[in-house]
Amino acid sequence: MRFKLIIATVKTDVTDSIVDAAKEAGATGATIIPSRGTGIHEAKTFFGLTLEAQTDSVLFLLEEHLVDRVMNAIYEAGHFEKPGTGIAFVLPVDQAVGLESQIESFEKRLLKEE
Repeated sequence: MRFKLIIATVKTDVTDSIVDAAKEAGATGATIIPSRGTGIHEAKTFFGLTLEAQTDSVLFLLEEHLVDRVMNAIYEAGHFEKPGTGIAFVLPVDQAVGLESQIESFEKRLLKEE
């Protein structure tokens, strides 16, 4: 099996929506890492203090054939068409370990899809 990693950085109020949509599209889970970032627009300040919106980095390790379906689900659920909502991108995965407990469900899903 070949895997890819989707990384989505989103505002915290969107995290649950994109995770739920990704699971409905075939993802088996996600890793959520609280983060912060900077973009092309300056952060707002209040009395000299920078106000940064909290974001989450959400990681989905997926079978390669699920990537397009999950990316579309993330895009729709996260309203990525709106500026400043977040970004998502895909990276190749050369090796992965620790997936033994999921391999059986991957194989069952492949048999259902055939």
